[in-house]
Amino acid sequence: MTTTTVTHRAHPIAPSVLRQLRERDDAGVTRHPVTDGEGGAPLRCCLRHSRPGERIVLVSYAPLHRWAAETGAEPGAYDERGPVFIHAGECEGRAPGSGYPVTMHGARRVLRAYDAQGRILGGRLIEVPAAEVDAALSEVFADPDVALVHVRAVEFGCFMVEVRRS
Repeated sequence: MTTTTVTHRAHPIAPSVLRQLRERDDAGVTRHPVTDGEGGAPLRCCLRHSRPGERIVLVSYAPLHRWAAETGAEPGAYDERGPVFIHAGECEGRAPGSGYPVTMHGARRVLRAYDAQGRILGGRLIEVPAAEVDAALSEVFADPDVALVHVRAVEFGCFMVEVRRS
């Protein structure tokens, strides 16, 4: 039996979108930065956790809406928004690498697959070590109808990262 590996790439929020979110988020509100005293906030701008003392801001973000605007998709009721942490100012972005950002991994994640129109094709609960997430993503992308995957935290349903075919 031959196994086909599907390549994919995890995408942080684009710098141009980050600039918009810092001015006015996807709920239309200007949010105020705070100094993170403890660190550990999952930053969607550089796909790592914050460090103590960094300036961060919690903004409302609509990842599927923004993807749909790029592609012309019509996600309908699946077009949701939720809270994400980002740096309060420009940051270094994501370190090079195309795979899943293991530093953002938690004990349990949901891989939510969407088709080219932005409709949910299904979800998959994963409770695997971070090193095994790329394999799980490859399995999801083996379905040719999957256009992108949102990785979400189980406990709060928070959007963690968007993964697309590369």
